Amino acid sequence: MIKRYKWTLFAASLMILCPIIVGIIFWDQLPDMIPTHFGSDNQVNGWTSKPVAVFGMPLFLLAMEFFCAFMVGADPKRKNINQKLMRAILWMIPILSVVTNLISYAIALGMSVDTGMVVNILLGIMFVIMGNYMHKIKQNYSVGIKLPWTLNSEENWNRTHRVASWLFIMGGAIFVINGFLQSKWVLFAFLACVFLIPAGYSFYLYKKGI
Repeated sequence: MIKRYKWTLFAASLMILCPIIVGIIFWDQLPDMIPTHFGSDNQVNGWTSKPVAVFGMPLFLLAMEFFCAFMVGADPKRKNINQKLMRAILWMIPILSVVTNLISYAIALGMSVDTGMVVNILLGIMFVIMGNYMHKIKQNYSVGIKLPWTLNSEENWNRTHRVASWLFIMGGAIFVINGFLQSKWVLFAFLACVFLIPAGYSFYLYKKGI
């Protein structure tokens, strides 16, 4: 499984580590404490030491990338995972690494960044991409809506993921719009719809014997 995506994983790993190069270039200009966490009001509410922010965060995300890749590789039903979806998943952590780290560097250097807008739009796009492939996912233990009822019935799995596919796409679009509104209630409603409705629908199908 990993061999099939080795070049994607290699390129993704390089991208994850790119913020380290940027951090080294601006090392002398960066303050000793770098903002790494932001509230819903776009205000900084968490800081990390410069060495941890520049080196530690990308290395942690790199470890997460390989952990996810090997977990999928160990899935007994890994052949059911759509190849395009798998490649999209492998690129998500690299994109998050670059965007989140560059936002932290920019704010640390005194630049003004609307973190709420950037994060909302980025996550919205990711959900739209996931939704585009959701209905194509076959039963597996790593990717998708893994519930007792979906794993027990292929028909239940397929129907649940068709519904989830539309919810992910519509929810992702709403998330992008919320980048300009930045309402925390939109976020809560989005998460509730995306995760609770497919779970409820799957259970409904199970009670109907599907």
